[in-house]
Amino acid sequence: MGNLLGSWRFKEPSTVEECDSTWGSDSESDEPAAEDDSGISDSVSAAESDRAAGDPGDSSPQSVPKMKRSFYAARDLYKYRHSYPNYKRPRQPNEYRNLRFYLNKIPLVPDGIYIEEILSKWRGDYDKLEHNHTYIQWLFPLREQGLNFYAHELTQDEIKEFQSTREAKRRFLAAYSLMLDFYGIKLLDKSGNVARASNWQERFQHLNESQHNYLRITRILKSLGELGYEAFKAPLVRLFLEESLCHNTLPNMQHSVLEYYVYTIRLPATRRRLLRYARQHYRPAHAFLWGPPPKRRGGSGGTGGSVGAGSSGIRAPAPTPEQQRREEDSTTSTRNAIIVSSHDAMMCQDLAGGGLKGCTVLGSNMAGLEGALMLVGTRGGRSEYKEVVPFHHIITVIISYQMLAASPCLCLCSCNR
Repeated sequence: MGNLLGSWRFKEPSTVEECDSTWGSDSESDEPAAEDDSGISDSVSAAESDRAAGDPGDSSPQSVPKMKRSFYAARDLYKYRHSYPNYKRPRQPNEYRNLRFYLNKIPLVPDGIYIEEILSKWRGDYDKLEHNHTYIQWLFPLREQGLNFYAHELTQDEIKEFQSTREAKRRFLAAYSLMLDFYGIKLLDKSGNVARASNWQERFQHLNESQHNYLRITRILKSLGELGYEAFKAPLVRLFLEESLCHNTLPNMQHSVLEYYVYTIRLPATRRRLLRYARQHYRPAHAFLWGPPPKRRGGSGGTGGSVGAGSSGIRAPAPTPEQQRREEDSTTSTRNAIIVSSHDAMMCQDLAGGGLKGCTVLGSNMAGLEGALMLVGTRGGRSEYKEVVPFHHIITVIISYQMLAASPCLCLCSCNR
């Protein structure tokens, strides 16, 4: 039971703020102490600073639809930056299909095309690169499943082998250059710097209209980081920020750059620099959601304990009188209780009252129990009222799971996959 209780310490993020450490105190001490953390760099002029704070020329807040950051995007990129907490066990070396594909030993499935054919014959064939949807998972593998289920996920051992294989790395950079050319961009050097290609006008127009490519770019950025090219991300993201915010050549990409591309970058300091640049040029300025949360002010005026809008730009709604009454009534019982969401509380009560009948809901493994007891902050992007489960119900749940683990034949759970 000790190991089970220890598993409760891990809590998957349940809010955008918990997923985003860009402006948090857990970031490295990589900036001068005197640097302003307001989201505007020291080089910004006074006029630009006023505009960033919201100038009269911008649209009023009432005229702009309210937006919020996507929790699902934030959670996905949090898992990527933290090396996937629920990582699977590695496959055997002879199953390193991504590496073998890049060594030109096996073709991609299901098309049966080898990497050398793609690199030598597909460059400039923009129709093929646009309409074929099976190659991208093979060219830019990740440690997560993509839409092509014939492609294998990377493993940590395979990544190490890939990074130590010169031939695979050479072809990977060639594949990256191939896709950049498809998007109207050229790779300048081995440091990852990029610039507009000669065909940029035609390709940018296509990229602005063909938005399924934004998903591909997210995958490309993630794969760069997995295979040892983390430094290549920032130059590409900076180019997309400049084109979408400053030159208006890729206006439809604005949200994807800020919501996804920036957050594929693992170093918080680099994310901060990119977001500061974005905030200078984002219009309307008051709608920028990706800056630092408002600083909390101390004092006894009653506002010191309030939570600011945070990186999502949304404040939690005030509790109703009924919720306040329930919260006051529950304070006396929280000492011997574990707080879970109301949905999971009902499942725990079900297990406590009916033995193993909740097995079909929670599954026949310890991960189900962990999910039932985990603190859940939001469901579908909204805060949810939480109930307090008495501790003896939790003990009953644990005993039920121990019985099930000892005699799995007691129940054929429909959740097994």
